[in-house]
Amino acid sequence: MATPANLDVIDRCSSDQIDSPFCRDVLAGLSQHQKAVPARWFYDFAGSELFEEITQVPEYYPTRTEVALLKAHSGDVAGMIGEGRAVVEFGSGSSLKTPLLLQAVKPSAYVPIDISGEFLRQANADLGDAMPDLSIFPVEADFTKPVALPADLEGEEMLGFFPGSTIGNLPPFAATDLLRSMRDTLGRGSWLLIGIDRVKPVDRLLAAYDDAQGVTARFNLNLLRRINRELGADVPVHRFKHCARWNASASRIEMHLEALKDISFHVADRLFFMREGETIHTENSHKYTEESARLLLNAGGWAPQCVWSDGRSDFFLILAEASDLPIAP
Repeated sequence: MATPANLDVIDRCSSDQIDSPFCRDVLAGLSQHQKAVPARWFYDFAGSELFEEITQVPEYYPTRTEVALLKAHSGDVAGMIGEGRAVVEFGSGSSLKTPLLLQAVKPSAYVPIDISGEFLRQANADLGDAMPDLSIFPVEADFTKPVALPADLEGEEMLGFFPGSTIGNLPPFAATDLLRSMRDTLGRGSWLLIGIDRVKPVDRLLAAYDDAQGVTARFNLNLLRRINRELGADVPVHRFKHCARWNASASRIEMHLEALKDISFHVADRLFFMREGETIHTENSHKYTEESARLLLNAGGWAPQCVWSDGRSDFFLILAEASDLPIAP
C-alpha cells in the first residue's frame, strides 16, 4: 500500500474549504462502499473548458446534433410560445446553442444559472458582446437545488432552457425532483425546452464517452486535480485511469476513475484507501426512449407538446408546458 508523503494535509486547507459543500460531498462520497463524487463538481473553470473541448471531438454526437435541431426548430418554439419571455438557462450557455434560441424567441431577458462562477462570467461576457441589447442576469448557483431568480424578473413569463441532456446525469428519481424544482422556479404558465439523449448502439455510446483523443479522460481526471487543489488533498492522480461503462439495467453510461494499484491518500484530515481495480464513480448519463422521456417529463410536472429528433434518432429536443400536479387518488 502506497503512503502519501505529506500527512499534515489539514494545514494546507482553510476551514472555509473544509466546510464547503464540495468538501462535504467528496468526503461523504469517498466514504461509501462504491466511492462516488457528484458530477456537478466536474465544473471548475478547467473542467468547464475541457467539457467545451469534448463537445468538439468527432465521437461526441450530442452537441452537434442538438445544435442542428435548434437551428431547425427554434423558430417553431417561438411560434408556439410567442416572443418576449425571459429565458432561464439551467447551466451556463454554450456559445453554439444559446444564441440560436435567443435570436428566435427574442427574450425580454436572459438568466444563465451555473455553479462555476468564473466560467459563467466569461461565457456571458462573450454573449453580451454578441448581443449588446440583451439584458443578462447571471446567477451563480447549484441549479439542482431551488434557485431564487433576480427580483427584476418578477411577473415575467418564463421559458426554461436545459440543453445538452444534462438531465441524463441524474437518476430518474433525482431527475424528477429537478424537473419539479424547475417548474417551481419558473412558475405557472412557463415552458421548458430540454435536450435528452436517446438510447442507441452501445459501441457509439462508449466511443462518445471515451474519445480517441483522450479529452474525456482529462476531463474526468481533472476532478481529482480539483480535489487536490481546493481541498488540500494528495490524491495520486497518475495512479488512476478513466473508464466508461454501459449499464444496461439502468440504461446509462457510467464514468469511473479506476485505481491502477493499491493506494492511500488524504482529503482534508481523512485518510482513504483504494485497492487496485476499485473505482470512484463520477458520472451517469442516462439514455431515453421517447416513451420514457415523456414519462419523466410528466412526472416532473411538464406536459410535452412537441418532440423533435434527428434523422439518425440520436437525440430529442422537447418543448413542454408546465402542468398542474393533481392530487392522486
